[in-house]
Parts: sequence; structure tokens; C-alpha cells
Amino acid sequence: MSRDQAIGFLLLIGCILGIVLYGWLVFLSEWFLLALQVTGFIAVAAVLGVLAWIGYTLATTPPPKPIEEIEKELEEELKEIEKEE
Repeated sequence: MSRDQAIGFLLLIGCILGIVLYGWLVFLSEWFLLALQVTGFIAVAAVLGVLAWIGYTLATTPPPKPIEEIEKELEEELKEIEKEE
């Protein structure tokens, strides 16, 4: 068994154990409400964290050049190439 396969097998077993543990916490334990609260908080925090990261990226990225400016640069480059020929 290669290292990648061993890691994959461990991930499989770990995830199955996690599913069983979570199912027990939610359906059979006395801490079901806490488990649901923690799960809901983590899910909402993850979604809002991703949205905050997208907002930060949009806010800090400079705007692209206008198309007219790009067209001018291309025309100038074409003129330079034609002069060289």
C-alpha cells in the first residue's frame, strides 16, 4: 500500500468515526443541543468568513484599466512593430 493510499484509508476511517460520533452526539446524548449549536455556529462562521474574504479581496484589488486605454496601448505597439518592419 502506497503512502497516498494509507492516508486515504485513514481519512476514510476517521470520517466514518466522525459521522458515528456526531450522530451519537445529536441523537443519543444529553449534549445534543450544544452539538447542534456548535455545528450551526461553525457553519455560519465559515460562510461569513468566506464572504468577508471575498469582500476584502474586492475592496483591496485595484480596478482594471479601461478598455479604451488598453486599445490605445495595443495600437501603439502595432505601430512600433510596423515601423520595425
